[in-house]
Amino acid sequence: MSQHQVILNWERQGVDFTYKDYPRTHTWDFGNGELVKASAAPDFLGDPSLIDPEQAFVASLASCHALTFLALCSLQKITVNSYSDKAIGYLEKAEDGKPWLSRVELNPSIDFEEMEKCDPATIKDLHHKAHLECFLARSVKTQITIN
Repeated sequence: MSQHQVILNWERQGVDFTYKDYPRTHTWDFGNGELVKASAAPDFLGDPSLIDPEQAFVASLASCHALTFLALCSLQKITVNSYSDKAIGYLEKAEDGKPWLSRVELNPSIDFEEMEKCDPATIKDLHHKAHLECFLARSVKTQITIN
């Protein structure tokens, strides 16, 4: 159906290539002139001022859910004024002892134009449908909950 390319670039920058010394900073090139500097998470010797892959994973899941939710609302003529989410990903140890992002909690806050159209059951149903339709949620084994 479609392809989604990102070019990752990393360079040693002349430092020793030992576990504690090599730089974790790299760039993501999305092909549209937008370069994003990224690094490992601080727990893995990365730069805390830069986005890390775990954050990007959580952001991608939250973004996909939000965009799918907004599409469903627009198709049902439910006007959304704003949507924000304080998503949290949990890096935990798997059965084999290795870390993985086992779960992501989405915590959306939504302002609707006509609140009377949006009773809690309708909102819950829209979130459920958005979860089932989100391309990324369908692509991962991470548990995703919507609070």
